[in-house]
Amino acid sequence: MSVAIKRATVYFDSSLHRVLRLKSAETSRSVSELVNEAVSTALHEDLDDLEIFQKRAHEPTISLESALKELKRNGKI
Repeated sequence: MSVAIKRATVYFDSSLHRVLRLKSAETSRSVSELVNEAVSTALHEDLDDLEIFQKRAHEPTISLESALKELKRNGKI
């Protein structure tokens, strides 16, 4: 399966870029590979979070004020 590749310009903080280049050299992987993997991982985590939020959408909610009152009533604070 062929994957289309798009070029983008990304600006890194100089210290992050230095560490990224070091990791690239140490792992024999390109900076692009490392960045693609990091972005893919972050987006996958976002997708997981959205699925969890969707499953919990109908759960009852409680206000912060109510939660604090309950903690105080139970001697937790």
